[in-house]
Amino acid sequence: MDVLSPKERLLRSLKGEAVDRAPVICPGGMMNSAIVDVMKNHGNVLPDGHRDSKMMADLALDVQADTGFENVGIPFCMTVEAEALGSDIDFGTLKCEPKIAKEIFPSLKDVIYKADDALVKSPRAGTVFQAIYNAAGHSPDIPVIGSITGPLSTAASVVDPMNFLKELRKVKDESHRFVDYVTNQLIGYARYMVDNGASVISIADPTATGEILGPRMFGDYAVVYINKLVDAIHEMGVPVIVHICGRMQAVTHHIANLHADAISVDALVSLKKLKEAYPQLTTMGNLSTFLLEFGEEPNIQRGTEQLIQDEINILAPACGLSTSTPLSNIQTFTGAAKAV
Repeated sequence: MDVLSPKERLLRSLKGEAVDRAPVICPGGMMNSAIVDVMKNHGNVLPDGHRDSKMMADLALDVQADTGFENVGIPFCMTVEAEALGSDIDFGTLKCEPKIAKEIFPSLKDVIYKADDALVKSPRAGTVFQAIYNAAGHSPDIPVIGSITGPLSTAASVVDPMNFLKELRKVKDESHRFVDYVTNQLIGYARYMVDNGASVISIADPTATGEILGPRMFGDYAVVYINKLVDAIHEMGVPVIVHICGRMQAVTHHIANLHADAISVDALVSLKKLKEAYPQLTTMGNLSTFLLEFGEEPNIQRGTEQLIQDEINILAPACGLSTSTPLSNIQTFTGAAKAV
């Protein structure tokens, strides 16, 4: 087989087609690889880059070039969606990612519904769209992954999460109305990402875990609304990665019902066993980010080689990288992934 470009390799992997080797990627958003070492190397820094489209694109390209990850991942946080829908954001520091400072609504009964294009018309969404456009134009053979916070995590960043999770059980009609509204906002967000050059969409929904929801609500809410979002993105002609956090014993039987082109999981989950149980899945992950931050390079090498031996389809960090992760450790990971 001829050597594939990074974009060809990833897109073929997501279609289940033959490739020369597994891609090695880090999609951005919750799985952000804008580490301090890269920012100090080039001077394109956060938090400034969250609100400056040129700096966001330049930083994403810096990350790709320095780390060896075979993609560009934009944006670098999980707060764009919630800010657009009214929540207050703490933009963090060079070493600390943004977080939700205060959800706009204390309860579902307080929600004021906006037009379905509220997210895409927000200033920060515009920054993301322009950054994707800039990055896609700069390196057409490198896939740009647009990263989206999933429906339940976005909802729990707009309504107080403790109240929201209780109301999922107690006021189901209003809960479904609200999560559906959030999902429609996210569909518009994805559409503008694709229109501006994103060749893959990645959805991370850390609130949608078995530990938090339990199996029944995972099926009633997470599967339904993630699939609504994925199906809409598929209609745009673009593949979708879905990342599910945490242990999965309680919800493993639901995973095959997700319509994603690849399933990404945390380091707690055995991807080898998941593949054995559901051989139709395209699996992604799941090198420990603790290992990447604190481990020695020979152990990172062995961990990567084990993922390759287990025939994991797409190699990636298991979850969000710490910004203090040494660049040399990431380079060990990506170098080992490519040395097949």
